Amino acid sequence: MSGLIKLGNVLSDRGSKYAVSGCPVADRADVDRALKELKRGKSYAKATHNTWAVLLSEGGALKGDDGEAGAGMVIVRMLEREALTDHLIIVTRWFGGKHLGGDRFRHVQTCVRMYLDQMA
Repeated sequence: MSGLIKLGNVLSDRGSKYAVSGCPVADRADVDRALKELKRGKSYAKATHNTWAVLLSEGGALKGDDGEAGAGMVIVRMLEREALTDHLIIVTRWFGGKHLGGDRFRHVQTCVRMYLDQMA
């Protein structure tokens, strides 16, 4: 699979670093291939969380929190607002040692917004 767009080091907060990536997908198999491709990069494979979501034309919303409970749903809601289907968005977080509380959801939103703006 090709076409994975990566925006690295989008933001930092209290030691945690965030990146966002994405690509067009048609089905769950494409999602799995894209996640595998992303994690071929050593830093992404070692990331604390690779949270993702997609709205498939055939199959509806799919998401993966990867230990960041609730973050996948944040991405789903943003995709729904944009009416963006068949496009996977992955927000990567490298934990910096300090808990961010609710700010982590704001950071996920910021990353997704930056990605969507880059696509426009």
